[in-house]
Amino acid sequence: MNYQDKKVTDLKIAYIGGGSRGWAWTFMTDLALAPEISGRVYLYDIDKQAARDNEIIGNSILKNNPEHNNFTYIAAHTYEAALTGADFVIISIMPGTFDEMESDVHAPEKYGIYQSVGDTTSFGGIFRAMRTLPMFFEFAEQIKKYCPNAFVINYTNPMALCVAALYKAFPEIKAFGCCHEVFGTKSFLGTVLKEELGVEKPVREEVNLNIVGVNHFTWAISGHYKNYDIFPIYRKYCEKNHECGVSGGTYKNWMNDHFMSAEKVKMDLFLKFGYIAAAGDRHLAEFCPPSWYLKNPETVYNWGFQLTSVKWRKEDLLWRLDMKDKLISGEKQIEIKPTGEEGVLQIMALLGLKNITTNVNLPNLGQIPNVPFGAVVETNAFFSAGKIIPVHAGEIPLSIKPLIDNNIAVQMMTLEAAWERSTEKAYIAFSSQLQNSLSQNDSRELFDTMFENTKEYLNDYN
Repeated sequence: MNYQDKKVTDLKIAYIGGGSRGWAWTFMTDLALAPEISGRVYLYDIDKQAARDNEIIGNSILKNNPEHNNFTYIAAHTYEAALTGADFVIISIMPGTFDEMESDVHAPEKYGIYQSVGDTTSFGGIFRAMRTLPMFFEFAEQIKKYCPNAFVINYTNPMALCVAALYKAFPEIKAFGCCHEVFGTKSFLGTVLKEELGVEKPVREEVNLNIVGVNHFTWAISGHYKNYDIFPIYRKYCEKNHECGVSGGTYKNWMNDHFMSAEKVKMDLFLKFGYIAAAGDRHLAEFCPPSWYLKNPETVYNWGFQLTSVKWRKEDLLWRLDMKDKLISGEKQIEIKPTGEEGVLQIMALLGLKNITTNVNLPNLGQIPNVPFGAVVETNAFFSAGKIIPVHAGEIPLSIKPLIDNNIAVQMMTLEAAWERSTEKAYIAFSSQLQNSLSQNDSRELFDTMFENTKEYLNDYN
């Protein structure tokens, strides 16, 4: 790469999972809107045709929008071609297919266990991790071989475990995990501030939160907007709205959208514990005892969110495949508008073009003193030229610490199981999690069933 006055040219970005039919298009859009940087993006994917498709789609941005001509896209068929000399590496993969995810999410339903997402924690999260982490050990080895000084941005779930796997295989790696769940909470709090203070809705950058926790179970232990303490304002709002939800009880905003909610879970958690749960309700619910929010589909409905079925994900994939064909043919074009993601802003900050502070997933080096050293946690971090400095967030409050501690312990056991390819250690993690209310016999039976359902991707486990 070359530095000019307020610009960086000739960047090389490697994208592992570059055949993505979602995140890749988002990333392309944000790159197109960053004229301060330019270069080449090498798309690597085990699905070679998908990478070639995205090469065409990415380069169509330049063809259709000459003013956004800062990046070209190249399908790379080997790690060596994609990674050699890369300045940045993006990782965004689907571990297995939706058939495996169907088992992750729905196999436990036979035993009365419901999951709203199934990709981070609980039964589905553990099996997804068992498939994913060996891939990440391999990614880390390849990065160590071909671009050891590159910054690595991971978008894949289970986020914390994927980042932990990179550091396990390559301790000197410069990797972090990027997640947008806190952004959604800041936007929601902007709505709260607008309603309670009678001000124009603040943009999320004006809502400052001190974040602690683990990915998808993050908490704000303090927060302010200008000279206002957000907590008493939020308490007043929650006391008024926690029973009916933000949609006024009609649920019209979320009942037809798998990713929206009435925000009742996060308001209830605030009234329970006194701290702001800073993730989407679908994720937050999975970290709590099942009887709270996930006892059965009726309970889920009453709490104002949805169980995201894999059937819906398969239907959405068909839509994405159709959109891919239309983008390639030119019938459709990628709309060049901000996506709200911060990966490109983080790249620009690491190149010295700006400074930002944002929430990221990194190994704990003391930013949360009462969490095990090395466990991957989510806090704010300061990004500047060549540096990511975790912000000292303080201790996790005792009222929420038991919920987080169980998750961290299960994550660390899952990481060890994947590193050793130990089925029995994976089962210990599976049976020890807070969400497992099954008898020992049922727990073992469910584990064996889920292993059998996804064994094609678990062949190297002993």
